Parts: sequence; structure tokens; C-alpha cells
Amino acid sequence: MDWFIQLLTGESVARTVILLGVAIAAGTALGKIRVFGIGLGVAGVLFAGLVLGHLQLTFDHEVLEFVREFGLILFVYTLGLQIGPGFFALLKSRGLGLNLFAAAIVLLGVLVAAGWIMLGRIEVPAGVGLLSGATTNTPSLAAAQQAFKQAGAPETAAAVLGLGYAIAYPFGILGIILTMVIVRVVFRIDVRQEVKAAEAFHRPDVSPLTTRNFEVRNSNLVNCKLSEVPGLAGSGVIVSRFLRDGHVDVARPDTALRLGDVLHAVGPAAGLEAMCIVVGPEAGVDLKAIPGPVVNRRLIVTKSEIFGKTIPEVTAFSQYEVVITRVTRGGLQFTPTAGFRLQFGDILMAVGEAPQIEAAAAAVGNSPKALDTPQPIPFFLGIVLGVLVGSIPVFLPGLPAAVRLGLAGGPLIVAIVLSRLATTGPLVWHMPHTANLMLREIGISLFLAAVGINSGEKFVEVLLGPQGAHWLLYGAVITFVPLMVVGLIARAWKKINYAELSGLLAGSMTDPPALAFAQQHMGSDAPAVAYATVYPLVMLLRVFSAQLVVFLLWHAAGG
Repeated sequence: MDWFIQLLTGESVARTVILLGVAIAAGTALGKIRVFGIGLGVAGVLFAGLVLGHLQLTFDHEVLEFVREFGLILFVYTLGLQIGPGFFALLKSRGLGLNLFAAAIVLLGVLVAAGWIMLGRIEVPAGVGLLSGATTNTPSLAAAQQAFKQAGAPETAAAVLGLGYAIAYPFGILGIILTMVIVRVVFRIDVRQEVKAAEAFHRPDVSPLTTRNFEVRNSNLVNCKLSEVPGLAGSGVIVSRFLRDGHVDVARPDTALRLGDVLHAVGPAAGLEAMCIVVGPEAGVDLKAIPGPVVNRRLIVTKSEIFGKTIPEVTAFSQYEVVITRVTRGGLQFTPTAGFRLQFGDILMAVGEAPQIEAAAAAVGNSPKALDTPQPIPFFLGIVLGVLVGSIPVFLPGLPAAVRLGLAGGPLIVAIVLSRLATTGPLVWHMPHTANLMLREIGISLFLAAVGINSGEKFVEVLLGPQGAHWLLYGAVITFVPLMVVGLIARAWKKINYAELSGLLAGSMTDPPALAFAQQHMGSDAPAVAYATVYPLVMLLRVFSAQLVVFLLWHAAGG
């Protein structure tokens, strides 16, 4: 057993991995315990880490800091890739309102913390530490530490700052979750209906596709090419095949129509109804049910040469006389417009003869395996870009130090932009859903385990000390009051969707664990879209306000 004791007491990579594994496994199990239907979820990892830290089962501080920051980067980057497509739609339609409510939460929190300091309840370092911890914002803690250093504060100020952060942080997470629960109970919210409504709003406004078969009865269309049929272009309707003299063939743009032809059309209901008026009544036959050489097949776009091209630009389709009737992207099915550009993972419904479809399939790639193959080069390049963006200094008037988005804000913003681009040349920013989910869970678990282990060593000592209870109370008020005030007003006044409101509350505190709780509780990524919508502004406000409190109140207090 000596080897085992030495393993747990000596500093080593193996010991670090064991402690992180124990914290994550035990915390995940703790998070699955439900009381009145409510569980901690992934936030349980934080408390498991606090226990290990209290037992002094910790490891090198620099390694701990790396684990914490790298875990956070993994979480926010994969989160950005996942919610990016819906982010811009929400930002355009509701972004201003959500950001105003989030800014109000930030402002109220700063006022409460400043009030405690100005009333003499706590000193400036403790008050700023409580503000950072109560709002679960690590970048603001780092910014405050830098501000104290520039203000000439002693080293003890930084130590007190960290303790205040550790005391307030746990309830900072619980306070957000508690607010979500209270809002749900007060307004008797049906979570399933709210999630359904939010997800429906985030989807692009695409009409469902149907198929109909029309008989050509309009004599004005005799010898008219299919591409020249009035109203067909821009209607979203595509004619894939036609029946003539008992034979079904592929419908091409230059197909000349005759009276009695039966056309098989795919498109939205409105477009099909308009086509019925122009072409003729619906025929009593379904061309898809007639045996013949014309078949349909799904093709997956996986070849890099195809990315960014429109369907007419893919010469293989016209060369092999294959018609693309619809495209499926992100679970949505629609007919492609003239300017529609193909992306990695698009699923095309192709109509043509079997040998020609095989040739077209080779041209677009059609490799299902490629969808599940990780893309490590663009993944790590994206992270590098995110870290660089997060490190860009932003100089604001009146502050001696620059503010930055940090290791959380930079990767999140870059991931959202990259998910919008989908591909850049041969680089595919797409990540398989299962891989994304796994990396996201690993990232947030590493982050919480590191925070808990780092805070746990002195957490109980400070908590049970003469000022511990007061600090805990002050921090809880900083967390709870702004969230409850804005949360209740936003729901009662603006009727904000509960899923979006939960993301707003988590985003206003830049709190990934609370977001993870909301996602697990609702079984949806809808809260994450609102979270990402308010995150950039909130991050800047949090960092700026922490520095502002230090610069204004430290000198005013005679520091």
C-alpha cells in the first residue's frame, strides 16, 4: 500500500488525473440526485471539487489554472459551434431587448456591491471579490486583481479578493438556478411548451415541402420549355420528372411540354397551388409509384470542391441529367433557391436514372463516414483564433488598463462566426453532434473541478470564520436581488420566453454551469442562443465594472 499512499501524497501527473477524475465522477453522480425534481446537474462537480480542496487533495497551482482555463475554452468553443446558426436570428429580432435586461442585471449587481462597501459593511477588496464570485465571472476577478495592482494596493488585497470570490461563487451558481425555478413556479410555466415555442422561433422560416402531380391542360404551354413556365422560377417549386405516353423520364429545364403530360412537382404548398393554376389540375396518378428507370436518392455533400458552390455551378448535375429537388440542412428541408450555396453535410434529394445518380454522388462526395469524422485541424485553429480575439486589448477612456474578452468570450464569439461560415476553403468548421456534446461536457467538468479544488482549501475556514456568514449573505444578495428583479419584470412585462429568459439569466452572469443546468433541465439548446446573444456585452460590462469599482472606491476609501 506504500505505492498507493505515495501516489496520493506526492506531486505527479497520475495524482492530478486521479483527483480530477474523482471530482468529476463524484460530482456528476451528485448532480443526478434530485430533490423535488430539481438537481444540481453538472454544477455538482464544483461541490465535489470543494470537498477535495477542503481535504487538501489538490495539486500544482499552475496546472490547476491550466485545467480550469482549458476546460472553459473547450466548453464555450463547442457551445458556440452548436448555437451559432440560431444566434444571428435571435440577435436580429430580440437582441436589443435581451441585452438591455442583461445590462440591467449587471448594473444592479454593481450597485448592490458598491452599497455594501459604501455602508462600511465590507472593505473594497472583499466587496469586489464578492461581486466577481456572486456573478461567477472569473475575468472580472482577474481584471480587479490587475486594477488593485495598478492602484498600488498591498498583496493582502489580492488574497482577500480571492477569498471573497470563493465564498460567493457557490451561491452565485445556485442563485441563478434558484431564480429560474422561482420564475417558473411564480408564472406556472409549462417548460415543454416554452421550449417548443423557442425552438420553433429559432428555426428559419421555411415552409414544409409537399409533392403534387399536375396534368398539362394549358394550351399556351405547348412546346414551352419547363424553365419558361410562368411563375415557376422563384416559386420554390421544382419539377423532377414527367409522364408522357406511359413512360416516366427526368424533367430537365429544356424539356418541351405537351398537352397531357403529367408533371411531378416538389415545393411549398403556396407555390404548388400557383403552379396548379398555370399548368392544369392535379392528375390522378403519382409518378413516384410508377416503376421505371427514374429513381430518387439522398446524396451527402462531403467533397471540399463542392463547398460554396450553387447547384447550377455543380456541372455533374447537368452532365448526368440529375435534378436536385430539395435540400436538408440542420434538420430543415427546403427547395434550393438560385443563390443557395452548398455546405458540408447538406443532404440533397436527387432524381434521375440510377447510373447517373451514382456518378453525381461521386462528384459531391456522398460519404456518410465523413460526417462522423472529427476535423482536428479546423477545431484547434478555431480555438487559436478564439484565444487571439479574447486577448485583444480594448482601451476605454478613464481606465489605465485595457479590458479584454478573455479566454471565455473570445472563443465563444469566434465559434459563433465560424459556425455561420460552415466552411472556409477546405476547412470544415462543422463538428459532429456527439463529438461536440462530449467535448462540451468534458470542458465544463474540468473547469468546475478545478475551481472547486482551488477554492476548497480555505473555503470552510473563511466560511466558518467571524466574517464568513456576513460575506456569504452579502454575496447572496448581490447574486439574487438583480436576477429576481429583472427576471420577474422581463417575464411579466415583456413575456420573454422561459427558455430564452433562462439563457438570459445565465448569460448575464456569464455562468456556464447555470446554462448547462438549464439545457439539461429543458432538454434543449434554446437557452444557449439567448446566453450567447448577451454574453459579449455582459463580459465587457463585468470586466469594466469590476475595474471601475476598484478605481473609484479604493482611493475614496483611502486605500
